[in-house]
Amino acid sequence: MAASNIGMMDGAYFVGRNEILAWINTTLQLGIAKVEEAASGAVACQLMDAAHPGAVPMHKVNFDAKNEYDMIQNYKVLQDVFNKLKITKHIEVNKLIKGRPLDNLEFMQWMKRYCDSVNGGSMSSYNASERRESSKGGKETNRRTSVTSQAPAKSAPATHKGQTSHGAKRANVHAGNAPQRNAKPALSNSAGPVYDAQMTELKLLVDSAEKERDFYFSKLRDVEILCQSPEVEHLPIVKAIQKILYASEDDPSTVAEAHAEMLAQQNQQQQQPMLSPILEASEVPSSTSREASEEISRQEAAHKRKSVSDLEEFEMGSSSRLRLSDVSDVQLCGSPLMSFT
Repeated sequence: MAASNIGMMDGAYFVGRNEILAWINTTLQLGIAKVEEAASGAVACQLMDAAHPGAVPMHKVNFDAKNEYDMIQNYKVLQDVFNKLKITKHIEVNKLIKGRPLDNLEFMQWMKRYCDSVNGGSMSSYNASERRESSKGGKETNRRTSVTSQAPAKSAPATHKGQTSHGAKRANVHAGNAPQRNAKPALSNSAGPVYDAQMTELKLLVDSAEKERDFYFSKLRDVEILCQSPEVEHLPIVKAIQKILYASEDDPSTVAEAHAEMLAQQNQQQQQPMLSPILEASEVPSSTSREASEEISRQEAAHKRKSVSDLEEFEMGSSSRLRLSDVSDVQLCGSPLMSFT
């Protein structure tokens, strides 16, 4: 289903709390006044039963779940239904069973979006009370719902009966006190929903603040883990970051001190003498350089041997030329030029 993968910026998550409550009460014939009353998981199970009639084993659903164990059992039933229908929605059970309004509101917003995508929001043929009869605590839930719906109708005759007088004098005595007695219940009845709404809004604000706190804490934790890695923990800037992270008080001078320490460490590292790469290479010759030196020595020795050999050949050639010149001198004795001597 497309609704199983809707994002947090989808319009479904902008549906108001009152609209969600009205939709739940109308669909399931309930009378819940707060979204956190759906934290037990029973409401979500029956909403899935309304969207897919007969898909949920309602006899396993507990509408009277009060402790975490019973609530988790309801969510196990819901997860089995999701698996059967191939719905990939992740249920954050640990958050929902805590009864936080924001988490339960978001889940009910998703449920409404899903149910609307299945049948267009039309569940008029679904008999919620009858289906709930087989669940644990379902009959008591139906009884409480019926009593709540009949309470306004019973209050009207009681007021009329209070106005009946046994005598004119008795009626006049109580006439002045009647408005005061009726004023207090009227004030409490009108203020109750207002206070409930304010409490819900405050809880939503607290939940939002806690989520934001957890988000930034996780970011700081990631930075701390990165600073503790062996590759970077010796760097001056990392030590400055750790000083700021572990500061016990909100002191503005902490940042200045961390910055000063970082600069001091950087200057200290720059002042340390460093060996020249040429000296290091000459002092610690590698095996390749030794082999090259040996090869050069062999070539020089061979060159020297060749030079000596060439010199010997040159001397031998010179002596042979002298002997030839002597012969030529003897032969030239008969030259015409000799006649001039």
